[in-house]
Amino acid sequence: SEAKAGRSDLIFLIRFRHCCLLRNQRCLLAYLYDRLLRIRALRWEYGSVLPNTIQFHMAAEEVEWFNRYKKSLATYMRSVGGEEGLDLTQDIKPPKSLYIEVRCLRDHGEFEVDDGTTILLKKNSQHFLPRWKCEQLIRQGVLEHVLS
Repeated sequence: SEAKAGRSDLIFLIRFRHCCLLRNQRCLLAYLYDRLLRIRALRWEYGSVLPNTIQFHMAAEEVEWFNRYKKSLATYMRSVGGEEGLDLTQDIKPPKSLYIEVRCLRDHGEFEVDDGTTILLKKNSQHFLPRWKCEQLIRQGVLEHVLS
């Protein structure tokens, strides 16, 4: 109000304060955007369920954003790959080969491959299987990737 009344020496202070507020706003927006990028990367690294140690350090709004991103990604993956969908999070780095040699660590029973053949997964047996079919069993500890 004093600047409107004619004190022109305050106009520079008002402009300076306004520039400082705009700079702080840009810094906060950059910080929040960086956190969202990191949360998005967590979905690709850990999967659809975050460990409690990480989730403990997130705000409620960030957890909500993670859940919405997770649902959006799942919807997209179902729409791309036909009936079963396409799991984009399976291989972060492109595989060198489509088939891998695996060793069975414990008895699992029968396992069906895409061409209709069934393989009996018994302890210590080795098989040459499609990578994408046995990734889940490797994560569960049923199979082990044999590196030659």
